[in-house]
Amino acid sequence: MTTDRASTRRTAPIALLSIGHACVDVHQGAVAALVPFLVAEREYTYAAASGVVLAASLLSSVVQPLFGAATDRWRMPWLLPASTVVAGLGIALSGVTGSYALTLAAVALSGLGVAAYHPEAARVARAASRGSHTAMGWFSLGGNLGFAASPLLVTGVAAVGGLDASPLLVVPALLGAVFSAAALRAVAARTPAGGGGAPAPAGPDDWPSFLRLSGAVVCRSIVFVGLSAFVALYATQRTGGGEAAGTAALFLLYLGGAVGTVAGGRLATRFGRLPVVRWSYALTVLAVAGIVFVPGPLLYLFVALTSAGLYVPFSLHITLGQDYLPGRVGTAGGVTLGLTVSVGGVAGPFIGALADAASLQTALAPLIALPAVGWLLLRRLREPAPA
Repeated sequence: MTTDRASTRRTAPIALLSIGHACVDVHQGAVAALVPFLVAEREYTYAAASGVVLAASLLSSVVQPLFGAATDRWRMPWLLPASTVVAGLGIALSGVTGSYALTLAAVALSGLGVAAYHPEAARVARAASRGSHTAMGWFSLGGNLGFAASPLLVTGVAAVGGLDASPLLVVPALLGAVFSAAALRAVAARTPAGGGGAPAPAGPDDWPSFLRLSGAVVCRSIVFVGLSAFVALYATQRTGGGEAAGTAALFLLYLGGAVGTVAGGRLATRFGRLPVVRWSYALTVLAVAGIVFVPGPLLYLFVALTSAGLYVPFSLHITLGQDYLPGRVGTAGGVTLGLTVSVGGVAGPFIGALADAASLQTALAPLIALPAVGWLLLRRLREPAPA
C-alpha cells in the first residue's frame, strides 16, 4: 500500500500537467481547425484565413521569450491556470466577432494565453519529471492530444450552431485551469518550494548548439503550421470528399502525435536523443512529399507518417534545449515548446498567398525541403550533458 501511494505521488504531477497541457493546446489547435469554417461562412480567401493563424502566432512569438526569461528569475505557477483561461476566452470570442479585425484580436488574445503558459509549464514539468525523457514525453503527449481533439471539438461545436456557437469552446479552458491548479498542488506536495526553480546548472550555456536546434525546430514548425492550416482543405480537394474528409486528415495529423511523442521518449532512452531526432526529420521529408504528390485515400497514410516524423522529436527538443541552456531552463522550454511553434505561423500568409495565386499543391510543395534543412542543422550537434 505504501508503495502504491509513493507511485501515485511520483506520477500524479506529470499526469495532471499532461491533462492541463491538453486543455490549453486544444485552443492552440483550434485556430487552424476554424480555418475551413471561416472560409465557408465568411468567404475568407486563403490569405485572409492564414492571417488568422498568423495573428495567434505573431503575438505569441513576440511575448513568449519575455515569459521564458521571467520564469528563469521568478516562480510564477499561477500562470498555468490563468493563461489557460485566457487562451480559451480568445477562441470562444473568435466566432462571434463582427469583423475581421476583431477576429484577429480574439485569436491574438488566445495566442497571448498560449505564450504565457508554455515556459512556466515546461519549467514545472522539468522539475516534476526529474530528468526523465519518458515523463517529459507524457507531458508533451497531453499537448498533442489537445491538438488532436481540437478539430473534432470545433467541428462538433460548429455543427451545433456554426461559428456563433464558439463560446462553448471555453469549457476545455475552465477544465484545464482546474487540472493545472491540482498539478501545482501535487508538485508542491513533493517539493515544498512548489516545483522549485530551474535545476542547478550542470555546465555553461551552449548558445551555438541551442540556436542550431532552434533553427531546426523552426523548420519543423513551419511544416506543421502550414499543414495544420491547409491539410483539411487540401485533403478535400485530393480525395474528392467533403468537410468530413478534411476533418479526418487534420485529426490524423494531430493524433499521430499521441503515438509519436511517447515513442520518442522511449526511443531516445535506447538510442539517444539526437539520432532519433535526425531520423525523424529524414522521414518527414519523404512523408510530406507523399502528401503533396499522392492523390486519393493513400494521402491519409502519408499524413500519418508526417505526423510521426513531426512528433517523435517533439519532447526531445524540449529536453535537448534545456540541457544546452542548463542555466536558463525557462527560456529554453519557452523557445523549444512555444516560440518556435508560434514562429511557424508567420509563414502561413505566404503559403496562403501562393495558394491563392497558383494552387494549394504548389503552395505546400516547398514544405518538403524544410525538414531536410532541419536535418542539416542537427547533423553536427553533440549530445549535451543532462542538466
